Amino acid sequence: MRIVELQGSVGSAPANDRRSGFAEVIAARPAFTVIASQSGNFTRSGGKQVMEALLKAHDDIDVVYAHNDDMGLGAIQAIEEVGLVPGKDVKVVTVDAIRDGMRALAAGKINFIVECSPLLGPQLVDIVERVFAGRSVPQRVVTEETTFTRDQAEAVLPQREY
Repeated sequence: MRIVELQGSVGSAPANDRRSGFAEVIAARPAFTVIASQSGNFTRSGGKQVMEALLKAHDDIDVVYAHNDDMGLGAIQAIEEVGLVPGKDVKVVTVDAIRDGMRALAAGKINFIVECSPLLGPQLVDIVERVFAGRSVPQRVVTEETTFTRDQAEAVLPQREY
């Protein structure tokens, strides 16, 4: 499996974490090879521009892993412009689960999304209230996040607030 990685903004914590976690898992799987990795700066236009260059340099890309949905959506535009079918000819995996990403997932253009939920307000308020009340707080708080496949996106899209 030949993979290209569209990284977020160089030096940013999310890009560093997503890259290192991905690299750690891929290293343990010899069937997966990252053939290119480049920053698209977390933007749709950056993802498109990088993917255009990668498609010219590599004619055998199996999977695009984008650090966010926007870069994945840009990659989809580039994939379609060269006559390939995103989600079929080139599998697309992204992070975030924004509305446009979920729509692309439901349409079969993205194959899998890992959620990075911005809906942390209630958890944050609870922790702030505990701190101000002098109560203890956990050293680490795990947020509720999930993953989505096409079938899940079709079911969740009409119900989900963005």
